[in-house]
Amino acid sequence: MGYRSTNYWVVSAGRSRLLVDLGWPGTLGLLRARLEQADVPLAEVRYGLATHYHMDHAGLAEELKREGVPLLVLGSQVRAIPLMKRHIKPGDGYVEITPDGNVVISFDESRSVLEGIGLGGEIVATPGHSDDSVSLVLDDGAAFTGDLTLPSMAREEDASVVDESWRRLRDHGVRRVYPGHGPASPLERVWAG
Repeated sequence: MGYRSTNYWVVSAGRSRLLVDLGWPGTLGLLRARLEQADVPLAEVRYGLATHYHMDHAGLAEELKREGVPLLVLGSQVRAIPLMKRHIKPGDGYVEITPDGNVVISFDESRSVLEGIGLGGEIVATPGHSDDSVSLVLDDGAAFTGDLTLPSMAREEDASVVDESWRRLRDHGVRRVYPGHGPASPLERVWAG
C-alpha cells in the first residue's frame, strides 16, 4: 500500500483486515486508490493500527475513523497522540485525532482483539525510534515494525533500547520484518543478535 516513501500494510484473515500504519495527512484519496488497486474495500478494514504517532504513520487516523475504521491504540501510545500535531504544518491537511471512538487496549489484550478479527498474533512494545513504537507480531513469524531503528543506525544513547526491542521480536519468534520504509527482509539481515 506504500506511497510517499512509507509502507502501509494490510494484514488479512479472509475479508477481515487490519491496516498497519495509516498514511500521510491529507492523502485519503491516495490511500483509497491504493486499497482499490489491491482489491481491499475500506469497509473490510476492521481496525487501523499506527506503529507510532508520527505524521507519515498516523496522519490519516482521524479521517479513517470518520470512514468507519476504528483506531486501535495501545495504552502506552495515548500520550503520544496529541504530541504529533507539533510536527504538522498548517497546509498538511491534518485532521486532529480525537479520543472519541478509539479502541484503547493493553499489550496483554492485543492477542484476543486480533483473534476477534481472525489474526493470530499480538502487539508488542518496540521503543527505539520513539517511546510509543509498537510492532504487530504474527504467529507465522512476520513482524510489522514501523520505524524501529536498525541496530546499525541507533545512536549510542539509544542502542540498548533498540537492541532490547529487536531481542523482544526474536523472542516472539519473528523471522521476517516488514518495515515502515524499505523492503521486507529476514530478521537476521537486520539484527544479528
